[in-house]
Amino acid sequence: LLIGFAVVLGLGPYLAPVFASIIIAYLLEAVVYRLECMRMPRLPAVIIVFLLFLATLFFLLFGLVPMLSAQLSALVQQFPNYISQGQTLLEQLPERYPQVVSEEQIQGVISNVGLELAGLGQELVSWSLASVASLLGLLIFLVLVPVLVFFFLKDKQSLILWFVSYLPRERKLVSSVWTEVEGQIANYVRGKAGEIVIVGAVSYVTFVALGLQYAALLATLVGVSVLIPYIGAAVVTLPIALVGFFQWGWGWDFGQLMIAYAIIQALDGNVLVPLLLSEAVNLHPVAIIVAILVFGGLWGFWGVFFAIPLATLVQAVLKAWPRSTG
Repeated sequence: LLIGFAVVLGLGPYLAPVFASIIIAYLLEAVVYRLECMRMPRLPAVIIVFLLFLATLFFLLFGLVPMLSAQLSALVQQFPNYISQGQTLLEQLPERYPQVVSEEQIQGVISNVGLELAGLGQELVSWSLASVASLLGLLIFLVLVPVLVFFFLKDKQSLILWFVSYLPRERKLVSSVWTEVEGQIANYVRGKAGEIVIVGAVSYVTFVALGLQYAALLATLVGVSVLIPYIGAAVVTLPIALVGFFQWGWGWDFGQLMIAYAIIQALDGNVLVPLLLSEAVNLHPVAIIVAILVFGGLWGFWGVFFAIPLATLVQAVLKAWPRSTG
């Protein structure tokens, strides 16, 4: 277990395509298994599932990503107008509430916001330059991952036997931990992936029906936000509310948007999560938040995605650890 954590922690940046491929193959294995249950040989099942994966990848690269990029560019171009509208609203506060807010306070807020936006602009420029520099690495990633996914699916049994052959014969602790967490990890990963797709799709249809600007971009944020329990939904509420407010102002259209978003979140938490994540994760909310902070800080997006399974793994190790009975 310690060697495994050391490898992931130390070689994670270098083995990222391998880890990503393992995760994707783990998700696709459920579909391959269903086809095998229908008496289809494994190799044809793997080929069919792999072709579906490639089609989905092409859709994301040439359909969704350009749409999100275009909407993000449009949103950035609208920032000056949003800032101007926000400044106008702030300047009206001393007139409406002179006993609560003074003009000096408003001017201080406006100047601080201007400084923060200037720093944010510099960070965006540096980030874009770094992104151009890492384009070659991204292309290599896009080539390696599909190849690795195919071989992980095709040679699953032989790879597992090879890996197990290097484990010690006396591995009671590892076997106990794996037995406890394997079901929860499988349920969580596949359920969470399905939740992201469903919540994002429903949000997109809702935003388009309401006529909200940047519907695809905001719906993607809503879908990804389900990765972070308790925090994600609250954080993504801010951009949705700001875009809706600057588009419509205070009124029934804005109220419809916030009501619809609240309904989506309520259905996600009370209906969709119990259906997709049938295995209850017995973790305290504080432990979940700490796990998100720790593993997200270590491994970024994948750390956030696997924060709850990793916390469950740590909990299983602590439970299975030999204790003195004296």
